[in-house]
Order: sequence, then C-alpha cells, then structure tokens
Amino acid sequence: MKRIINALFIIVAAGVFAQAGAPAAYYNGFNWNLTGNALKTALTTKITDTDVVDISYSDLWTILKFTDLNPQNSAQVLLMYGYENGTDGMAFNDRARDKNNDGGGAGQWNREHVYAQSVGTPDLGQSGPGADPHMLRPCDVTQNSARGNRKFASGSGNAGTTGQNWYPGDEWKGDVARIIMYMYLRYGDQCLPVNIGAGSTIASDSNMPQIFLQWNAEDPVSPFEDQRNTYIQVTAPASLRQGNRNPFIDNPVLATLIWGGPVAENRWPNLFLSTETRTLDEATAIYPNPAKENYVYVNASIDLETIEVININGQLVQRIARPTEVNDTYQIQNLTKGFYLVKLTANGQTTTKKLLVN
Repeated sequence: MKRIINALFIIVAAGVFAQAGAPAAYYNGFNWNLTGNALKTALTTKITDTDVVDISYSDLWTILKFTDLNPQNSAQVLLMYGYENGTDGMAFNDRARDKNNDGGGAGQWNREHVYAQSVGTPDLGQSGPGADPHMLRPCDVTQNSARGNRKFASGSGNAGTTGQNWYPGDEWKGDVARIIMYMYLRYGDQCLPVNIGAGSTIASDSNMPQIFLQWNAEDPVSPFEDQRNTYIQVTAPASLRQGNRNPFIDNPVLATLIWGGPVAENRWPNLFLSTETRTLDEATAIYPNPAKENYVYVNASIDLETIEVININGQLVQRIARPTEVNDTYQIQNLTKGFYLVKLTANGQTTTKKLLVN
C-alpha cells in the first residue's frame, strides 16, 4: 500500500513497530533458518495452530469497522480498490466512507472477498476461509460487483478491469498479494493463487503466479496493514480475536525466501541480512529436499556461476556452467535416486548443500 499515511496507530504501536528490527513475540521459538517449502510448511503450521476463534460472516460487519478504520478519519473505513476522495459525485470509486454506512445498497460498503468465494476449490462459503478477516475487506457495493470473481492481473493507476481480469490499483496491489499468499498457506489447495491470479507462474511452484511476488515487492507494507494484522491477532475483543497473523505483512521478504522472485522489503534486518551482505550459503536453498522426482530447484538471490552435483562416491555427475535462472530460481534435472552434494559457486564464494532424491 504505497499511499502515505500520516497518522500513527497508537493503540497498536507497541506491537507493530517492534517488527522493524525483529519478529514480534508471536513468532517466539520459530526456526528462521528455513527457506523454500520448509519455511512455507512451518509458517502454515504457525498460522493454523494460532487460528483459535471461528469468526462468523456476520461478525465481520463489526470487525471491519475496527480493522479498516481510516487513519485520517476514525468515523470512516477505507474501501478496497477505492481511489477518489468523494468529491466527483461517483460513489463507486470512493477511497473512504462512513463506517456505519454498510449494507447492500448503492453508495454503501459491503464485504469483499479478495480471494473470490466462488473460485475456491471448493467454494469458500461463509465460514472458515470465507469469513477470515485477514482476507475480507470493506468495498463499495458497486465496485465489489464490478470486480466479481475476476482474476487479478497486471495494470497501472487506479482499480478497474483489464480485459477480462481486474487490476486492484497501485495503492492496493501489495495488500492483495499478501492476502492471497496468506490464504494459500492457511487453506492450501482450497485457495490456490493460480485460481485468482492471471499470468505466468514461477518455476518452483506452478500454483503461484509471478504477479503476486512482483506486487509484494513493488508495494511496501503500510501502517494500515499493520493495524489490521495486530487487531485480528491480539487487539480485538476475545470473542472476535482470531489469534493468528499474516506473516507476509510482518515481513514481505518471507515470500522471497519461499518462492524467490523480486526481492521484497525486509522488515527484520537484524534477522535476515540484505542480499548484498548475505553469504552464499544464506542466499541459496534447494527444494524440494528430499526430492520425489528427478529434478530439484535452487533458489538464489545471488547469480550463480556454476552448479556441480557430486554423488556419494565423490564422482562429479553434473556440472552446469553459467546456469540459466528464472526469477532467481535454477533447475537441476536428470537426477537418479540417491544422496548428493550440490556445490554452488558465485562471486568467489562456494557452498555445498546435501540433497536426497527418493
């Protein structure tokens, strides 16, 4: 969410701004040495185990009036996909509206499923994934209808259709990306990103469209997103407190560590070194590991010069010079079952990683 927001959210400041240097207490004990699918799986466990209150669809009318408060006017909520200050006479494009003007009529706001309910596998319904406050956002009724269940696709400027698809707007595209990635981790195959995002997918995960990694990197987290995240986890009344967090709001670089792609904002510099200062070992990961097929991926935020695969007998079975990368991801193919050492070289550094192919 690029738009500059001047107000500080005093009620959640202690919980939010501590994250500028290190993870919040929510993550105490988490293993931050993981990358790739291992990190994805561990975060899935974390956000699932801490999802302790079942939010009803009707509860969202109350919750959204707190999570989505306009930081410049506490009588209003911000509207997803909105971009105008309400002076042009066209209500559908308003960026904010009276928080109590909710309902189903023109000029009101209602509950937008950022991950469209009907494209879930199965349909998300109106409980569980269909009532998760991390995903539901206030939206003008007409704008919500215009978006419908269109897939998100690349664009620029304000929200609107792009061909048969939908661009959420420059202000909201990062919010959308982080919501979709959260839903994928939390609900798995029921909320595949490829069902709601258009365009090519990344090499390491055919379920993840590249556009979401791009938007996550281009549009940094705003205090508004932090406000939502903390309210849902800890600030809401106990009966409305879901208890979990969206990790990609806490630190967008987690998406980079899982899927590669453009390097996103790192909000925990005390934990994750920048790509310029990370060692080769820290900047690379092999997945899946163990592998079930005859190929694996190497994710690297540093351009690799060589990849060498050595079998258990010490024999060099593959050497790839100047390997081709796609979104910071390389592929090693034609592997037979066995144990290997994979030697990676870049910028005068060398690291060796263990690999098992089942």
